[in-house]
Amino acid sequence: MTMSHLDREIASQPKTLARLFDKERKPVEKLAVAIRQTGLKHIFLVARGSSDNAGLYGKYLFGARNRFIVSLATPSLFTLYGRPPDLRDSLVLAISQSGESDDLCHVMQEAKAQGAASLVLCNYTKSPLASLARWVFPLHAGVERSVAATKTYTAELLALAMLSVALDGTAKDWKELRRVPALLDETLEMNQAVAAQASRYRYADRMAVIGRGFNYATAFELALKLKELAYLAAEPSSSADFRHGPIAVVGEGFPVLLIAPKGKTLADMRELAGELRKRRAEILAISNDAGILRMAQCPMPIPADLPEWLSPLVCAVPGQLLARHVANVRDCPLDKPRGLRKVTRTL
Repeated sequence: MTMSHLDREIASQPKTLARLFDKERKPVEKLAVAIRQTGLKHIFLVARGSSDNAGLYGKYLFGARNRFIVSLATPSLFTLYGRPPDLRDSLVLAISQSGESDDLCHVMQEAKAQGAASLVLCNYTKSPLASLARWVFPLHAGVERSVAATKTYTAELLALAMLSVALDGTAKDWKELRRVPALLDETLEMNQAVAAQASRYRYADRMAVIGRGFNYATAFELALKLKELAYLAAEPSSSADFRHGPIAVVGEGFPVLLIAPKGKTLADMRELAGELRKRRAEILAISNDAGILRMAQCPMPIPADLPEWLSPLVCAVPGQLLARHVANVRDCPLDKPRGLRKVTRTL
């Protein structure tokens, strides 16, 4: 069977992240020194699509680990309303695979005009977006041929994690980061059964995707993958927000994907899994908790010794595989989803 570009790119993630870590380990420490010298008080994250989901991870990461005030940009304030916020005490951090999004360039042009410190995480260092920034953090992911982002998404997460550790981390943190490629390799091996499980969702038309804390971002990213690859109306939510109304849609057989690694949010996710079981929902679970995996009709295991702050890099992989295989059983094209292009231009 001929492998799709998507298959190759999912499988390449351990090597992609290892290359990124090795190439940028020393440069990011120098970058962190320069950023600290600006005296920043705030991080202003700018992104779209999958990169926006990476930004959600950055919001938790820089907040929980580095104690920064972090916000996500609203590009239409810059492009449509002409009312940008004051960015002078901020690090304006843009995240983009291609570096060609027009609205992100507008935000960075405004940051430059205001004299704000600016950084671009990008796979293409000669892109229009990169040319506007004071600093550029290359992702080294290589060309991504499939429309759905996989290796560039996890590379963005790793780059954010490396920057967080460089700004305020320990030797232990760097050691944990270095293990990420091996953890992804192990996760790919652990989830070969997803291909057979995907047929359960051939005729599904909707799904809830639930994560919390660091994996709130993962819920949004995996819902996006299910939408764009399998044309499934997947709705992301935190476990807290889900209880404030959306849980009413859950009845017998309703599919709910739980992203539930061990950590601060696990007890809440266990409780939610129990509620879903009482409602006779169809539970899919990405977890390293034996109890949650036992409750799931579609269990997707991840390595046990996984720090919670790095779990989004690993949890993304089983979800990518799920979306890929559900798309396959629904006869959806893997590399070129209908109506989508690799670079989306918006203002």
